[in-house]
Amino acid sequence: MLASSIAAVFVVLWSTGFVVARAITPYADPNLFLLARFGGTALIFALAALATRAAWPTGRDLSKHLLAGALLQGVYLGAGYWAVAQGLSAGVMALLGALQPLATAAVAAPLFGERLSRRGWTGMALGLAGVVLVLEPKLAAAAPSTSHGNAPPWLIVFISIVAIGAITAGTLFQKTSLAKADIRSASAVQNVGAAVIAAILALVLGEHRWIASATLWGSLAWGIVMLSGISVTLLVWMVRRGDAARATALMFLAPPLAALEGYVGFGETLLPVQIAGFAVALIGVLLARS
Repeated sequence: MLASSIAAVFVVLWSTGFVVARAITPYADPNLFLLARFGGTALIFALAALATRAAWPTGRDLSKHLLAGALLQGVYLGAGYWAVAQGLSAGVMALLGALQPLATAAVAAPLFGERLSRRGWTGMALGLAGVVLVLEPKLAAAAPSTSHGNAPPWLIVFISIVAIGAITAGTLFQKTSLAKADIRSASAVQNVGAAVIAAILALVLGEHRWIASATLWGSLAWGIVMLSGISVTLLVWMVRRGDAARATALMFLAPPLAALEGYVGFGETLLPVQIAGFAVALIGVLLARS
């Protein structure tokens, strides 16, 4: 019961990342926003760790935690936001993101001996099929144009793949010796690692736009507490205590929930094919986690 509740909370919170990314677009450059988000989360976890006298990672473990955080959030979100800013359809990026559970399952088998049953792989396939159905209207309407940026198409695709590889590696890192660390101090350090990547990208890309507004501050508070704070921590907690593939299979439900949130929050159209996709993805996740 507790595991199911945690999984449900994680999926709902993770899906809101799509909404936040859209909400901040008129007000702030993405990596500048991510820097503030990761920095705020790192501060909260650092205070929690100090207040509870939690042990801190040291030596090589410290550098491993910094790298894990840089991959799990910094590179993944920074590269993904950049690709979308260069003209990659948000729907295509979400579809590429849905490949992450499959990549995790494929890599976790040889590294950690986690092997999905035939039923589990069937669930993974259904989960991906459901995501495709949900995103189908956006994919059909997406123009393969890079008019928003100057990067060549091959580079945009390459960076998108790098983003998926980064979150996969960052997730699997949590299964190594890092799992022994206190999750409060570990989260503080990992968010610092993510903040470093965001700062580098913001400087390299010359990002400086920050137009203060209620929407921006509200999105930042949500990103600090709910996204980098709670949802990422829940992901790490689930991966530490179970199979990485089964934990990340929940990500198949993020695009369908984001479509529903777009319908409620922004009046976006929710077509029958998307509702069907939601149902298919849900069945797939249930099979993959059974």
